[in-house]
Amino acid sequence: MSDLNNIALKILNNGKGILAADESTATMTKRLESVKVQSTAENRLLFRETLFSASGMTEYIGGVILYDETIKQLTSKKNKIPELISAMGSTPGIKVDTGAKVLAGSPNEKITEGLDGLRERLKEYYKLGAKFTKWRGVYNISKEYPSKLSIQSNAHALARYSSLVQECNMVPIVEPEVLMDGEHSAKECYEKTSEVIKKCFEELIFHKVDLKGIILKPNMILAGNKCKNKISNEEVAKLTLKCLKDSVPSEVPGIAFLSGGQSEIEATENLNLINKFNDTNFIMSYSYGRALQQSALKFWSQDIKNFEGTQKIFNQRAKMNSLAAQGKWSKELEN
Repeated sequence: MSDLNNIALKILNNGKGILAADESTATMTKRLESVKVQSTAENRLLFRETLFSASGMTEYIGGVILYDETIKQLTSKKNKIPELISAMGSTPGIKVDTGAKVLAGSPNEKITEGLDGLRERLKEYYKLGAKFTKWRGVYNISKEYPSKLSIQSNAHALARYSSLVQECNMVPIVEPEVLMDGEHSAKECYEKTSEVIKKCFEELIFHKVDLKGIILKPNMILAGNKCKNKISNEEVAKLTLKCLKDSVPSEVPGIAFLSGGQSEIEATENLNLINKFNDTNFIMSYSYGRALQQSALKFWSQDIKNFEGTQKIFNQRAKMNSLAAQGKWSKELEN
């Protein structure tokens, strides 16, 4: 299993992180329409290929999570997308869940589906060049949520998924996301996130998943977006570290945070402080979607043929997050 540990470390070592470019066609359509670009398969590919061929990929991006459509597309030079990513020195990965559906027995909560036929799909993705995978469980926070049913069901699905992925010689990203939508305090986020992560590891261990060959992708500990009492970035970092130290077994090689509704700068600043205070052996890095792409997307939408300008903006954002993953970022470097 040490091969899986090596893949995980290659993705996250030396200040590298993950570009989450696994937006579904529906999500990517929303993103493109928000900047007035028509969402065609060609345009979706053009934007992604522009990023995947940027020099920042080689320096700062250890892995790219793809969507089913993208992993099967060919670049403008007729190469396969995973080949382009590998040629840039990064590692191709694939989102394998089929989305969050209403949880039977708790209609206000979600369960992530996609276990049916997963073994066969994994074999296909492995042949296409994927070395790691992603599956996201989502949890609401309120007085009564997440329920025990939601915590147990999603942990079980994440564990079943992980064991199938490792069977196919790929690294599973385990993503239990406690959403920041709501009025909850940071303290409530801390308590619920701890409960969710502990249950995930209980199930992973029960399913005999090799913890040295996974990457955890959690949320940071933040107050809800409608909460009046926000906490400082230092408190976000300290609470996030405390939660992970108490909940994550030491065998796990690395943790790659999702940006979950934070602005680009916020996501970078919080990651930087987490690394400044990090007294664990965990690599603490990033697996960002919007927080790596939003500025580049806005610029690109002005002229979708301006590859160099778009890449320059993406490279800068990737560099800032790479510095944050080493605790070396500062606001002054943003300009």
